[in-house]
Amino acid sequence: MKKRLIIGILLSVVFIYLSVRGLNFKEVAASFRAVRYGYIIPVLFILLFIQFLRSYRWGLILSPVEKINQLSLFSVTCVGFLAIIAIPARLGELARPYLITHKSNVKMTAALGSIFLERTFDVLTILIMFFTVALLTPLPPWLMKSSVTFFVIILCVIALMIFLVVRRDTSLKILKPVIGRLPEKYSHKSEELINLFISGFKMISDFRLIMYVTFLSMLIWTVSALAIYILFFAFDFHLPALAAITVLIVVIIGITIPTAPGFIGNWHFFCILGLGLFGISRVDAMTYAILYHFLAIGIAIVLGLVFLPSNTFFLSDLHKG
Repeated sequence: MKKRLIIGILLSVVFIYLSVRGLNFKEVAASFRAVRYGYIIPVLFILLFIQFLRSYRWGLILSPVEKINQLSLFSVTCVGFLAIIAIPARLGELARPYLITHKSNVKMTAALGSIFLERTFDVLTILIMFFTVALLTPLPPWLMKSSVTFFVIILCVIALMIFLVVRRDTSLKILKPVIGRLPEKYSHKSEELINLFISGFKMISDFRLIMYVTFLSMLIWTVSALAIYILFFAFDFHLPALAAITVLIVVIIGITIPTAPGFIGNWHFFCILGLGLFGISRVDAMTYAILYHFLAIGIAIVLGLVFLPSNTFFLSDLHKG
């Protein structure tokens, strides 16, 4: 983890350098003074609503395993996203599944399966939005090629998950030779863990639930794009709604790179890159990136700190989990 932290910090430094290279900071300060800050209020409400939607969707994904009350789901989601922001090397991703095991009877492996399924829905939804945008506006070839690759991978992952759920016994038979090579004391435990992991995406066998989770995934990311679009008005950017979706997608691609805590550097660089596709100057794009990052990360930190006292954990807990 220390190596990944060092690499992440170095990458952040590189992205910060690329973001600020050649910028006139006096012009950036002047750009901040010109911002119409009244638009921040609706953006904050939208970001709060997104966090609620995420927790509600997660509850639906977990519902075939166990129905969990919404307050527990929301509090754990808030602390989980705080952990993702604060803990390097993506170890924070383990916080939500670990914490939900202390609020319910859901096992850690099943909770991890639910997070895996949630991320799959997120990526698939973002890719669908991307290809919709690509039909309506020209995008760089590198963005198209990488998106097609991701799309094929996600379709393969979804097909695999469906097979694991629908043909669980067959799946275990296929995996048995691999499990059988493990020491006897581990082989039985491994089979049990695989079963629990598969149970984390049981909802795939329920078509109505799939449709509902798909709708919520589309809603989450559409509303996320809406926050970006409303923030355009704060800067007097005369850009179409498609530009907001494009910026969202480019930023998401950027923050998948494991950098320093808080996505510092990569968030800003890729936001500038996305806005640059629509002719926004680097000064205005940098100002926008700083404010957008501050609002999105800020509300996640505040919500996480509010619920942290009732959802405490240590890094050693995540390693054990």
